[in-house]
Amino acid sequence: MNLALFDLDHTLLPIDSDHEWGQFLVRIGAVDGAEFARRNDAFFAQYQAGTLDPVEYLEFSLGTLARFPRAELDAMQARFMDEVILPAIKPQARALLQRHADAGDLVAIVTATNHFVTAPIAKALGVDHLIAAMPEFDGAGRPTGKLLGTPTQGAGKVTHTRAWLAGLGHRLEDFGTSHFYSDSHNDLPLMRLVSHPVATNPNAALKTHASAQGWPLLDLFND
Repeated sequence: MNLALFDLDHTLLPIDSDHEWGQFLVRIGAVDGAEFARRNDAFFAQYQAGTLDPVEYLEFSLGTLARFPRAELDAMQARFMDEVILPAIKPQARALLQRHADAGDLVAIVTATNHFVTAPIAKALGVDHLIAAMPEFDGAGRPTGKLLGTPTQGAGKVTHTRAWLAGLGHRLEDFGTSHFYSDSHNDLPLMRLVSHPVATNPNAALKTHASAQGWPLLDLFND
């Protein structure tokens, strides 16, 4: 068995699900439009520039979740999937995932976006294993606005991937072939550890690095 890991936003999806969730909340009037959009856009720009403080951003996004009763959150999430995510899932992404599944690979999505937003996306993509930032929930199943553990960004993806594999009785080094598909230079810590890093729809910084290293470049939605 080999290992196939995938970033989510701008890798398997041509959009950023975290940013789109914020835009969706603004659009449906669930949050104050001007202020939320300003902060959401600022955090997104920091992520693109590689300067984002993941804890600060997660406290912002998870704090937003904590404003709503769980039933209302679930209803908004279902609408978000129908209106934003499902139309954005491309057959190329499904085909790539299926190719690894058909090969018998252990497949997982490893994303910095929180588990609340990404769990239904992973399900829609047919991926059973999801490594994502974990919100804390209270006894009623409502988010508290706090993060459980450490962020799943940058080097945090390495830590969480190793912990997930350990829970399955594996080590990253045990796999003869390990792929990691990502669009972002933020994911270089994990890309450097797998046997087959694939720069997928890469941003400029990752494309430059991947080309220098001789890593394959994949334009998933145009190839």
